[in-house]
This record gives sequence, structure tokens and C-alpha cells, in this order.
Amino acid sequence: MLHILCLLGLVTGCSAATDTLSLPATRPATRQLVWSDEFDRPGLPDSARWQYEVGGNGWGNNERQYYTARRPENARVEAGNLIIEARRENWQGSSYTSARLTTRQSRSWTYGRIEARAKLPAGVGTWPAIWMLGNNIGTVGWPRCGELDIMEHVGYDEGVIHGTTHTEVYNHVKHTEKTGTLTIPDATSAFHVYAIDWTADQIDFYVDEQRYFSAKKSELGRSAAEWPFDQPFYLLLNLAVGGNWGGAKGVDETIWPRRMEIDYVRVYQ
Repeated sequence: MLHILCLLGLVTGCSAATDTLSLPATRPATRQLVWSDEFDRPGLPDSARWQYEVGGNGWGNNERQYYTARRPENARVEAGNLIIEARRENWQGSSYTSARLTTRQSRSWTYGRIEARAKLPAGVGTWPAIWMLGNNIGTVGWPRCGELDIMEHVGYDEGVIHGTTHTEVYNHVKHTEKTGTLTIPDATSAFHVYAIDWTADQIDFYVDEQRYFSAKKSELGRSAAEWPFDQPFYLLLNLAVGGNWGGAKGVDETIWPRRMEIDYVRVYQ
């Protein structure tokens, strides 16, 4: 990570040899890095960047996990990666534990490129996600606040990556969500960069610089019910167990624990 931070001007004292390295392909030429977490400090996730959403009420999707807070068994930084781990154990009336991290109280963004380099868990019943919600969810609720799913993956359909937008008009409850998929055969054994490039008129979805889906204001509509993506959104990282989608083909009770590993999260504007 050091050579990347040197190139971005985030650390001093870099050697001349380091400075000659090429910028990573994932850095847009016309944007600057405005926020990141490189997960270089072992222990609990950085509390200045991440908060926890806690509970085990199914989260509207009949999920089976209880999301805990400040529990290293479920969320920790080790060996330069954020680990979000789902475990089979009884906790507060649920049969699994996991973690859901959010920047809701610390940082949000309107437009830009948001990307995460991650390796996904394998196994039937796993449901990892890297996604965003509109800051106004507390006043207007979901789905009017809008949702951007940068990456979703369900274990029974291994290797198929989903990128999706949800709005009041277009959402999964109505079966009208706007979504694209891309098959990445080694998504559960290798790291890949999952990203969106978000402007006032269009949101493009990528895996490793391959664009596989675009949502366009000109096609979806310009009202807030059709296109709520002109306001601040915050990030979420989580690993669910089961649920209406993740558990559509059951949950393999023999595979746990399972983990999503995230090398970094970066935001460019």
C-alpha cells in the first residue's frame, strides 16, 4: 500500500524509485482521492470512519444473522485487510453473527468514483454486499432515499456479480429494480475491484475496469422518485446469512465461519 499512498501524496519521504511507479488503473485521471481506508492498522475498524448497524430483526429480508458492534470475531483488520466474518453461533436470539459497517455518521458523498477491492465468501447462504444509501433515509425512508448496490453476490450462484439501483419507482419489492450482472469465476478465491462511477446523469458499474451496467437519468426519469441520486449517499459493508435472496436455496449449515475480505475502499471526486 505504501507506494500507492506515496503516489497520491498522502505520505512523505518516499524514495525516487517509488515515485516512478505508475498510478493504479483504478484511479480516474480527472479525479482526486478524497477519502479512503487502506486497512493497514490491525484491530477493530477505524471508529473515525466506520460505525456499526446492530441488530437481528431480519433487516426486512428475513436474514438469519445478528449484526454485532465492536466485536473482533465479526469485524476486524488483519494482515492489511478488513475481515467481515459471519459465524454460526447463538446470539441475541439469532443463530448467526456478522457485522454491518457504515459511514452514515461520518462521511457521505454526491457523485464520484467509489471502489473497493475485495474477495468474496463462497458457500450457499452467504450474501455479501458493498453498497450505498441516501442520507435522507431517516426522513423519507426506503426506497425513496435511493440505493446503489456496488456489489452483491449470493453463494448459491457463485461468481455472478450484481450491480443494482433501487428507487421509489424502480425497486426489488416491485420487481422493477434496474440491475446488471457479470460473471467472475474466481470472485471467491481472488481479489477484484468493484466500483461505480457516478455523475449527475449516469451511474456506471464496473469490475476490474470492465463496465457491465449503466443506469441513466435520461432513461429512468428525472423526478426524485425515479432518480434520487443527486444527493449525498453513505457507504455500507456487510455479510448477511440467508434471507429472501441469499437464502433462496437454503443455508449450508456446515461451512461456517465465512468471511468477506476487503483490501481497501476509496472515493475519488
